[in-house]
Amino acid sequence: MIKIIIDSNILFSALLNTNSKIAGIIINGQDFYDFYAPQYARTEILNHRNKIKKIKKLNDLEFLEIYELIFGYITVLNHSILPKKDFEKAFEYCRNIDVDDTIFVGFSEYLNSKLWTGDKKLISCLIKMGFDKTLTTEELFKDFIEKNKLENKNM
Repeated sequence: MIKIIIDSNILFSALLNTNSKIAGIIINGQDFYDFYAPQYARTEILNHRNKIKKIKKLNDLEFLEIYELIFGYITVLNHSILPKKDFEKAFEYCRNIDVDDTIFVGFSEYLNSKLWTGDKKLISCLIKMGFDKTLTTEELFKDFIEKNKLENKNM
């Protein structure tokens, strides 16, 4: 199983289009991936729920159903479990990019996992600083398709 930290922009995309590649990977990727997100991501989504509801033309119940669908496949991590050393290392990576990404990078360090993000600037800057654990949607989708083909072959 590959451990993957999902950042907020990926979660927003999944919530906005449950028929997208992103949502498909989250919903159907449980045989191949363990998905995680820090509490901050959940808070961020809930803080922007009115925007999501407006864009998708959802009522409260419809939003809640989609929210629970997506988050049902994700382990939400309490920030208190993140060791200080991993947070500090992540802060050094993120302080000149976007400090809001620190918690995602920190959990990626802590769990020795990939960070799934759509933020091209973040990816580029992290790679330049030696952080090689980022994952784009296209990379993950390609891996997901290959794993599905392999699993179907072995049945």
